[in-house]
Amino acid sequence: MVIVDTHIIIWEALDPEKLSKKAKFAFDEANESTGIILCDISLWEISMLITKKRLEIEIPFLDFMDLIRTTRNYKIQSITPEIADISTNLSFEINSDPADRIIAATSIYSNSGLITADKNLRSSKLISTIW
Repeated sequence: MVIVDTHIIIWEALDPEKLSKKAKFAFDEANESTGIILCDISLWEISMLITKKRLEIEIPFLDFMDLIRTTRNYKIQSITPEIADISTNLSFEINSDPADRIIAATSIYSNSGLITADKNLRSSKLISTIW
């Protein structure tokens, strides 16, 4: 099982050539087996990107998410009390973006690798990243 950063969800659905070979392999392997963890905060981020027109797609957000969820083995992970606690106690090695902190905390809590191209997250010694 792997965690995916928000941009990975978007890239895999709309522009998969942006994924590194290692990221694509890990994504495909998890998709075929135990599943891909999509943090619920990513749903909010994607909706905001669409609302602010920073992500333009041909279909409404809910249809986009239904399509993604029916074509991939995503498992939505809600913010638990443990994930909230980890996210607020992370060092500032992880930037102050709440979504990044929750995604990183989810990776730590689930002891799963995080697929991300985010340089800040990849440079952290607190989480295991795949890129």
